[in-house]
Amino acid sequence: MYLSTVSRPAADPPAAARPRRRLTGVGGTVLALGTVSLITDVSAEMVTAVLPLYLVLGLNLSPLAFGVLDGVYTGATAVLRVVGGFVADRFRRRKLVAGAGYALSAVAKLGLLLAGRSVPAIGAVIAVDRLGKGVRTAPRDALITLATPPEALGRAFGVHRTMDSVGAFLGPLVTLAVLLAVGPNYDAVFVASFCVAALAVVVLVLFVRERPAPVAGDVASPAGTRPGPSRPAGGADDRRVTVREAAALLRDTSTRRLVVAAALLGLATIGDGFVYLLLQRREDIGLRWFPLLAVGTSLAYLLLAGPLGALADRVGRLPVVAGGYVALGLTYLLLAGPVHGWALLVATLTLYGAFYAATDGVLIALAGPVLPARVRTTGIALVQTGQALAYLLSSVLFGLAWQVWGPRPASVAAAVAVTVTLLASVFLLAPRQRTAR
Repeated sequence: MYLSTVSRPAADPPAAARPRRRLTGVGGTVLALGTVSLITDVSAEMVTAVLPLYLVLGLNLSPLAFGVLDGVYTGATAVLRVVGGFVADRFRRRKLVAGAGYALSAVAKLGLLLAGRSVPAIGAVIAVDRLGKGVRTAPRDALITLATPPEALGRAFGVHRTMDSVGAFLGPLVTLAVLLAVGPNYDAVFVASFCVAALAVVVLVLFVRERPAPVAGDVASPAGTRPGPSRPAGGADDRRVTVREAAALLRDTSTRRLVVAAALLGLATIGDGFVYLLLQRREDIGLRWFPLLAVGTSLAYLLLAGPLGALADRVGRLPVVAGGYVALGLTYLLLAGPVHGWALLVATLTLYGAFYAATDGVLIALAGPVLPARVRTTGIALVQTGQALAYLLSSVLFGLAWQVWGPRPASVAAAVAVTVTLLASVFLLAPRQRTAR
């Protein structure tokens, strides 16, 4: 199912003339971008696995100060997603903008070495890393949508997010291997992380091909086919995207509904750290085992992203996204319920991983066909920015609820918030289903 009406020929071509569908349903560009994301996530998670210990134990920064530092920079750089998306659309250089974002994040790993023990300098380096992530995300996802037939977008994003989650799963294990080889040396982790991130940039430059966006009014053709003779040279519109054209996205009813729904869903999502801290508090998990909670979520995500992406193409993307938020609500209820022990850990981490697998890529696959091709990167960036800002607000509100009411009532309140925002979001997005296949 996809959320747009695509013009079709008056009659289907003969069976012999129809292009055969790839067994995987995805092309080389998707696999190349998945490889880039896999390598980048190995690099990112290598640092994430040791950065809290480095700041809290090595530099004596309080955990609260670390959380505020991380949250403020996440919110401050979220808006830059829109800037990156607009630049990529205006100059039709999505690969170049995405590459710049990946390069910034790679350089930030070396920046941690130069920052030394200066907390402000470390904060600036973290900001550069988040800037790189904010700039690259929308152009990368737009490249996937432009290289994939609409009917296979769920599968394409499922494959990409599966490869991405492999990197998230391997990153802490690579860090463990580095520390076992050289001892407790944070600098060695940072240098190794930079080398891995630089490899991702090389893969992007050599193997990712940018497919031009179709000209407005053209009949959409499957990815991988050559444009017809009536298409201008290069297959792209020569007019540059203007600020006015990008701003017009929010005047379009379908786009506005999509952005509002994504922001509402973001309000129902608290930070990962809260979920893991609640588990640690209930089960008295030792500090050395605490990082394995994130590994468990990544493993569930890894196993489910591909199948749920393919399911979204068969039964519809909105039902799969809705199912993901149902899993999130159940996760919060488990954290407030009477279950303990391994049953709680396995059920919570599985449901939490299923939530990410059903929503992360599938939501963008749902959004892609709604957004005009010329400004699709900007539109995706708007969706992601709305989610990021709402996500930051929800984490602050949940922290306040935890402090005032306690962890269990706060978890119940979060589950209620999921229910309310999910119903509102389905109401906003459901009208598009009447014109979808």
